[in-house]
Amino acid sequence: MNLFTDIRAAVLAALDQLVAAGELPKGLDMTNVAVEPPRDPAHGDMATNAAMVLAKPAGKAPRAIAEALADRLREDDRIATAEVAGPGFLNMRLVPGLWHDVVRAALAQGRDFGRSTIGQGTRVNVEFVSANPTGPMHVGHTRGAVFGDALASLLDFAGYDVTREYYINDAGAQVDVLARSAYERYREAHGLEPQISEGLYPGDYLIPVGEALKQEYGDSLLDKPESEWLSVVRDFAMGRMMQMIREDLASLGVKMDVYSSERAITEAGRVEEALETLRGMGLIYEGVLEPPKGKMPEDWEPREQTLFRSTAFGDDMDRPVKKSDGSWTYFAPDIAYHWDKVQRGFDQLINVFGADHGGYVKRLKAVVQALTNGRVPLDIKLIQLVKLYKNGEPFKMSKRAGTFVTLRDVVEQVGPDVTRFVMLTRKNDVALDFDFDKVLEQSKDNPVFYVQYAHARVCSVLRKAAEAGIPADDTALAGADLSILTHEAELELARKIAEWPRIVEIAARGHEPHRIAFYLNELAAELHGLWNRGNDDAALRFIQDDKEVSRAKIALARAAGVVISAGLGILGVTPAEEMR
Repeated sequence: MNLFTDIRAAVLAALDQLVAAGELPKGLDMTNVAVEPPRDPAHGDMATNAAMVLAKPAGKAPRAIAEALADRLREDDRIATAEVAGPGFLNMRLVPGLWHDVVRAALAQGRDFGRSTIGQGTRVNVEFVSANPTGPMHVGHTRGAVFGDALASLLDFAGYDVTREYYINDAGAQVDVLARSAYERYREAHGLEPQISEGLYPGDYLIPVGEALKQEYGDSLLDKPESEWLSVVRDFAMGRMMQMIREDLASLGVKMDVYSSERAITEAGRVEEALETLRGMGLIYEGVLEPPKGKMPEDWEPREQTLFRSTAFGDDMDRPVKKSDGSWTYFAPDIAYHWDKVQRGFDQLINVFGADHGGYVKRLKAVVQALTNGRVPLDIKLIQLVKLYKNGEPFKMSKRAGTFVTLRDVVEQVGPDVTRFVMLTRKNDVALDFDFDKVLEQSKDNPVFYVQYAHARVCSVLRKAAEAGIPADDTALAGADLSILTHEAELELARKIAEWPRIVEIAARGHEPHRIAFYLNELAAELHGLWNRGNDDAALRFIQDDKEVSRAKIALARAAGVVISAGLGILGVTPAEEMR
C-alpha cells in the first residue's frame, strides 16, 4: 500500500476531468506532477505541485488551476480538505481512516510492507569493492562495501533483479609486486632475512602466506630464478588474498554473487573483441593526443597511439587503449569488462568507486553508451573518504596492514551492525567522520542506538502485552479497532509509517540507500516522541487497562517496528530486541 501513489492517482484523475471539461488543454505532460509531504506539517498531510508544473504549458495562472483541482479533489471521500496556498500549491488533509489502513497494511504484509514493483524485474549489475587483491581491505573499502550491498538490497526490495559483482584486478603489475612481496615472506619462513625493498608490500598479513608457501612447496622455490617462481607464487598469493577478502566481506555480512577476473577476460580475447566492435563503429583510431594542459612534463612527446573517440560522448579528451609499445592501457581491459557485462544481458550497470576514480567516470560512461547505443545506462557512485577518530584524535594505526586501518579492524572494534549503519549516515559523495567512541554511545545523538532502541521498545511492548494476557500477534492486532487512535501524536506516527513505500521508491530510483537510514531515524523519533508523551499522559501509553484500547495502541507500535525491521534489513543491520 503506497498511499502517496494512490493520492497522486486521484490528482491525475481529477486533472483528466479538468481536461475533459475543457478547463485544461489536451496533451499536457503529467510526468512531473508529484504528491509529497508538505515541508511544514501544519499545512496538511500531502501537497501537490500540479498547478505549478502545468501552468506554463496550459497557459493558465497556477492558482486558477489549483482552485479548479481542489474543487474536484474535495469530491474524493479520502480527502478531508484541499486548500490552495501561495501562488498555487495545493495542500490536502486525509481522513483519519486512511492512516489506520496503513497500520493494518503494515501488520498484514509484515516486512514486505513497502516492497515495490517499480523495478519490473530489470536486470541490474552492481559492481562494488573491487579492491586490488594485494592485501586486506581498508576502511574506504568498508564504506564502499556497505554502500554497494545496501544499494543492491534496496533495488531488490524495489523489484529489480540484482547481481552483486566483484571485479578482480588480477592482470596488472600490482599482482607481480604481490608475488615478490610474498616470496620475501616465503624466504622469511625459511629463516632468511626478508628483503622488503621500497615498492613491495610490507604488511604482516603476508607472513602467513609465506608460511603456507613453505608448507606447500618446501624449499623448492628458494634457489630458482624469478622467471620460474613468479607465476607460481603470484597465483598462490592471489588465491590467499581473495580468500582473505571474502572473509573480510563475510565479517561485514556481504556476499558477492559473481567474481569476475580481469586476467580471464583478457586471456579470453575479450579486449580485442570489444575494441573491434568499437572500431566497426568508427570509434577506434590511430592518432596523436593534444599535449596535456598546464605545465608540460619534460618527458612528454607527441606519439601515435590507438585511441577511443570518447569525446563523441561528452568526455574531455579521447582516451588511449593501447600504448606505443603495443601493450594495453588500464582502460582497455575496463572496456572489455563492461562489454562482458553488457553481453551477459544486464539492463542497467552501477559501479561503486572510490573518490580517487573520479577521472574514470566520463570515459566509462562514454564507452558503455557507445557499446550499447545508449540502451544500457551506467551510473557511477563515488564514495568519499572516511575519517577515523578515537578519543577525539585521528586514528590511523594498523600494524597488520602496515599503513592503514583495515575493514576487519573496524568490524572487530564496533561490530558489523554499527559499522554498516554508520557508513550510511551520510550521502556517498560526502566525507564521513567515524568516531569509535561516539558510534557506541547510548544516546539520541547516536543514530544507530536511536533506531535500535526504538525497535527494542516495540519488542518490550509486545512482551508486556503477553504478560498482561493481551493477544498481540499481527493477525490479532490487525483486527483491533484502530479508530481508537485519534491523538495527533498517534496519527503523526501513522503518517510517518505511510511514507515508507514512497521513501523506498525514491531511494531506489536515485540509487541512494542513505535515504533509508535517514528515514529510519525520523521514524524512530516519532516513536520515541509518542513513548515519552505517555510518561506524562497515561492515555497515550501502549498498555492500558482496557485490552481493546491496548490492542489498537500496540498495533501502531508494532507497525512501526515492522517498518524499522524492514529498513534495517535493507541496510544489512540486525534489529535489536532489547538493549544491553
